[in-house]
Amino acid sequence: MADTVRKAEVARKTNETDIKLSFAVDGSGEAQLETDVPFLDHMLDLFTKHGQFDLTVEARGDIDIDDHHTVEDIGICLGQTLREALGDKRGIKRYASVFVPMDEALAQVIIDVSNRPHFEYRAEYPSAQVGSFETELVHEFLWKLALEARITLHVIVHYGKNTHHMIEAVFKALGRAIDEATTIDPRVQGVPSTKGVL
Repeated sequence: MADTVRKAEVARKTNETDIKLSFAVDGSGEAQLETDVPFLDHMLDLFTKHGQFDLTVEARGDIDIDDHHTVEDIGICLGQTLREALGDKRGIKRYASVFVPMDEALAQVIIDVSNRPHFEYRAEYPSAQVGSFETELVHEFLWKLALEARITLHVIVHYGKNTHHMIEAVFKALGRAIDEATTIDPRVQGVPSTKGVL
């Protein structure tokens, strides 16, 4: 087990958004979410539950224009807190590859907690929107998360017919992959890298 509680919080205020976010890696799956973007609330709730994290988000943004800035900036804040919460990453498993089905849809998320931000995304959705939520914002959220957390993140939606199901599978797999990659492995001495640092 980790010697300290792995959690962090951040406040980010711009001319476009005002966000307060706290994230605990070792949680109980509890989410308190107020983002003014209902579909994102739903996805973050799934992410939190399936990753066994604790996540609190209070976000206000210029959603009268669209959801872009709010979704992007929440991704930034979540990435920053994940990176801070993991500290020097001593003892973590580092890697994970998780498949999650959601009815007819299948998504895969592969992670390396590498301190080298990289994002690959393979997804083609049948519709450009789920309700009022634009599906292109999934890419923006995940890319900013990977960038700020400094992780290598590969997301593949192998197939599906229902856009909601496909995105839901992504967020469930994301939670489970981050949970697995950040799990403390008692066999790991120091950090899991021949470089001696991550």
